[in-house]
Amino acid sequence: MKNRIDDLEINNLKIKQNTDYFCFGIDAVLLSDFAKEIKNNSIVLDIGTGNGILPLLLSAKTKAKKIYGLEIQKELYSLATENITMNNLNELIEIVNGDIKNAKQIFSENMFDTIVTNPPYKKIGSGIVNDNEFVKIAKHEILCTLEDIIKNASFVLKNNGNIFMVHRPDRLVDILCLMRQYHIEPKNIRFVHSKIGSEPVLVLIKGIKNAKPFLKIDKPLYIYENNGEYTDEIYEIYGKEK
Repeated sequence: MKNRIDDLEINNLKIKQNTDYFCFGIDAVLLSDFAKEIKNNSIVLDIGTGNGILPLLLSAKTKAKKIYGLEIQKELYSLATENITMNNLNELIEIVNGDIKNAKQIFSENMFDTIVTNPPYKKIGSGIVNDNEFVKIAKHEILCTLEDIIKNASFVLKNNGNIFMVHRPDRLVDILCLMRQYHIEPKNIRFVHSKIGSEPVLVLIKGIKNAKPFLKIDKPLYIYENNGEYTDEIYEIYGKEK
């Protein structure tokens, strides 16, 4: 196992990562920024928290009252718990070892004001399958499907509560159909592109439980300038200067 400590460069937060597991990427950072409008004193759930990156970032970007991170893999649950303790955030953040398919046994109905999730992107049988079991589970719907996440998110989400998700554009129709099926109305979509002129590589989606239909397409987010440097907006999201 190869451990490293990374500086998140916000609120003096640090995160321990194990390179044998699935380390977080820019998608988690973009999702935390997309979800930063979380209302004060909200109770938040991160489905599939991994090493705890989203609860850590949201602790700095929001004034949530309580943040829960749900993680099915015991090894990552232990790592996330260690990261919360290392940052002295045990009173704000609680990591739970459990399966989202068992949400009714783990959490109360209508418990959360907001849900965030960076789920596995690929269906079983699609894309290249990594030999590393942790990476395989993070990237493919092996332990839970998109429907498992949206169905159970709707159960634990309060009426008019928000869900924020990052995913791949090729799954957008699946996401929208499942949200509608489980009474979550898609409200905002923002496509993320590597650079101007390229196809989108990610999509950020906000839905509201039992809201009226009205979908807004936000302006595109570009990661890189043509010279390969981050765009001003990405620097701003990371809290860095050029």
